[in-house]
Amino acid sequence: MFEFINDEDERGQVGIGTLIVFIAMVLVAAIAAGVLINTAGFLQSKGSATGEEASAQVSNRINVVSAYGNVNDSGSSEVVDYVNLTVRQAAGADNINLSKSTIQWIGPDTATTLVYDSGAANAENFTSSQIKGENDPVLVDQSDRIKVIMNASGITTDGLKAGEEVQLTLATQYGSKTTYWASVPESLKDKNAVKL
Repeated sequence: MFEFINDEDERGQVGIGTLIVFIAMVLVAAIAAGVLINTAGFLQSKGSATGEEASAQVSNRINVVSAYGNVNDSGSSEVVDYVNLTVRQAAGADNINLSKSTIQWIGPDTATTLVYDSGAANAENFTSSQIKGENDPVLVDQSDRIKVIMNASGITTDGLKAGEEVQLTLATQYGSKTTYWASVPESLKDKNAVKL
């Protein structure tokens, strides 16, 4: 059953062979452990970065406090020619720079994406003005309020008529989105401004 090796020379060769196999196994295990440690470190750093980005997208949002429209008598009927949103930071948000934000306008006859322009609002741009705070166009504190101004007459054919509505999606530099539905009242007669 068991073979006994009586020759001393043969006995040493078997021991060296076992030692070589053992060393090879240790080397393979060490290389595998190094690969696993590198992979775990890489996955940990990627997971941390992904978690921070996801957290920023969720928490760094804009809240729409109120919205109103300027009513303009265009001759035959009244229309809303400017849409104004009062915005602030959501709770727990970092600084939000409106100059790096976009607004997607999906209206009665137009769909477009507006970018910030410090000059004037037109068919492709929105602008802002400070209501409360000192950092226009950046929302620094939750108490800051900025008015976002969009030129409805430039974006749509004739402005927003009575009863029409537009979907506004505000996207920050962090990728978070806030959607607001601006609905024009059924009557604009004898009004200078209306709540949207």
